[in-house]
Amino acid sequence: MNPEEPFAAIPPGVTLYLARHGETLANTQQRFSGKRDTPLTDRGREQAQAIGEILKRECDVPPSLNFVSSPLARAQATMRIVREVLALPPGSFSTDARLEEIDLGLWDQLTDTQARALDPAFFEARVANKWQVRVPEGENYAEVAARACDWAVSLTADTFAVSHGALGRILRGLLLGLTWQEMSNMDEPQGVVFRIRGNEVVRLDP
Repeated sequence: MNPEEPFAAIPPGVTLYLARHGETLANTQQRFSGKRDTPLTDRGREQAQAIGEILKRECDVPPSLNFVSSPLARAQATMRIVREVLALPPGSFSTDARLEEIDLGLWDQLTDTQARALDPAFFEARVANKWQVRVPEGENYAEVAARACDWAVSLTADTFAVSHGALGRILRGLLLGLTWQEMSNMDEPQGVVFRIRGNEVVRLDP
């Protein structure tokens, strides 16, 4: 997969509404968060409510909208709050492992300083090539991109999905034809929704 070429990720006629989970304790502590979980903060719960209000404003809710979440607890917690705002049964949504955050292996829940201290030379090698270099016992950007694309092309109806920061950046970056360096530098906003149609990505704020 070439990260600098856009791909036809979203099938014709399908709209994807993509959000990151709300703020977590690890986010406030500036720790790497991969597959290990960390609870939503009060602000994170407020951000989830804001996402629900955005959806209420911008699109029709079921039966015309599918709901799918990463299986990680912080994403599912966000989804349940969103569905409560929409007056829907909180737990009635599907999960898909392809939406999980990048696997950060030995770095999961470490700070940047702590991860660097494990092996400074390797840390710099990974910074220099996130597309190909895996985090120890984890994933690289290319592997995340492959599963994100596999999920995106499988969509058959308008969908709202809750995922994670790195996966969202990588998927949006691929759609926009960005380099992996540009993907790495993209923001990871919480409390907003990205509306995706074809290769068009529009940010929807509260």
